Amino acid sequence: MSIPFRYVAKIGAYIVKQHLLGRKRYPLVLMLEPLFRCNLACAGCGKIDYPDHILNKRLSVEECLASVDECGAPVVVIAGGEPLLHKELPQIVEGIVQRGKFAIVCTNALLLAKKIDQYKPSPYFTWSIHLDGDKEMHDHAVSQEGVYERAVEAIKLAKSKGFRVTTNSTFFAGADPERVAKFLDDTTALGVDGMTVSPGYAYERAPDQTHFLNRQKTKELFRAILRRGRGGKAWEFQQSGLFMNFLAGNESYLCTPWGNPLRTVFGWQRPCYLLGEGYVPTFKQLMEETNWDAYGVGNYEKCADCMVHSGFEPSAVADSVRRPWKAAWIALFGVRTEGPMAPDVSFENQRPAEYVYDENIAKLSEIREHEAKKRSEERSTAA
Repeated sequence: MSIPFRYVAKIGAYIVKQHLLGRKRYPLVLMLEPLFRCNLACAGCGKIDYPDHILNKRLSVEECLASVDECGAPVVVIAGGEPLLHKELPQIVEGIVQRGKFAIVCTNALLLAKKIDQYKPSPYFTWSIHLDGDKEMHDHAVSQEGVYERAVEAIKLAKSKGFRVTTNSTFFAGADPERVAKFLDDTTALGVDGMTVSPGYAYERAPDQTHFLNRQKTKELFRAILRRGRGGKAWEFQQSGLFMNFLAGNESYLCTPWGNPLRTVFGWQRPCYLLGEGYVPTFKQLMEETNWDAYGVGNYEKCADCMVHSGFEPSAVADSVRRPWKAAWIALFGVRTEGPMAPDVSFENQRPAEYVYDENIAKLSEIREHEAKKRSEERSTAA
């Protein structure tokens, strides 16, 4: 894998410290969404399915950095929405880097050429550019022509200015393994510093609900892809080898939903990055008041098909620390793509799905009304 030694050393030391302190649950990556607004409308994304008054909300620099401090995770991934629409993003990134944490900005890159000179290259800062396959695949995924070419140009520009650049790719049902392997070859040729891949996120509010992968199809797809790249050794993945082994059906990991906690304009999303079933105002409340045993594959119907990095990469990283020889074996010999798969989790006792989106929106509308009333009272007092 292409994870820099600086990352490995710092994250490894952090994990060892948590174990020595006897902490059962701890965050690995803070997922920070300072806004939901985006300049694309991808069919597989449910992040922009909010009314305008919510899409217009922003987390301030102070709120973002307070969340970074409150969470304590060594890595901060800034997503959205499109984070480059946030006018104060350069200050947010700078504040994260100054804290000695790794800042990764996930972007569709449409605004990168315009904004890039507001940022400074640093070993603690990475542009993660969204590419869901080759030109036809990506433009179809984002529902707009020409986006792939602009993203490729942005990669070249960022590399020319000395930035660390990776790509993030999501693959859905119907993806052709041969074509995906060719895409990974072409992306490698661009000189990126690494690639991350994931099966499609099952956002329950996404406009397109027909192309999400179930677990068996995910394993078959990634075996077929990795088989065409010497078990993945042909490509530089910005992911743990054991997570790739999991995608290929060779590991039976349980989800670690608290590993990548999400902070949004509404607060800390419960229970995880992908599944929004309420919010709490503090990270402490998220960790201590969430019924974690009620969620995850085998526990909850909504989680049944999930094999996404935000829940399972932390599980794989923890396993890499506990059993480093397994990770070393993958690094040397690649992911196994033939033979029997590891047994899957039992679904016999999972609870049925609950749909609470409308309740959440109603609650958020109450919050908006409260904020408007508070601002009105403050203006009256000032007058």
